[in-house]
Amino acid sequence: MVEKDELMDMIINTPLEKVQGPKDLWEKHIYLEDEKVLVVGYGEEESFCEENTEEECVTTYSWYWELRNSETWELIQENHDTDLTFCSPSQKEPWSDEDTFEGYGDIPNDICTWSDQNRIEDIAEDIVEEVRGWMDKT
Repeated sequence: MVEKDELMDMIINTPLEKVQGPKDLWEKHIYLEDEKVLVVGYGEEESFCEENTEEECVTTYSWYWELRNSETWELIQENHDTDLTFCSPSQKEPWSDEDTFEGYGDIPNDICTWSDQNRIEDIAEDIVEEVRGWMDKT
């Protein structure tokens, strides 16, 4: 089994890639031993825009992760709870792991569901703990 620190490093440093398709999804695919792949990503939940402009938009995203068979892509375990969310202030600029909310001004709390998990570094340890538990069961 992959060591905890090594898996955290892979989760943090593997680049996010846009998933093909109509939805705004971004994923990392981390190939593990025993024909398993860890998928870590985020997807758009909701967008709130001022009428007649794309400049004044706020988009809410939620993190998810899945353990899959790397050959068949069969789902082994998943966490698609939407309690780890973050907001991006513009639809024109995709979120990156380096982004913060500093300098964006106030985004109304009734629009965004805030959490402290807006960066992958903020949730990597939680992901590792859950995934290692899944792998112990398989």
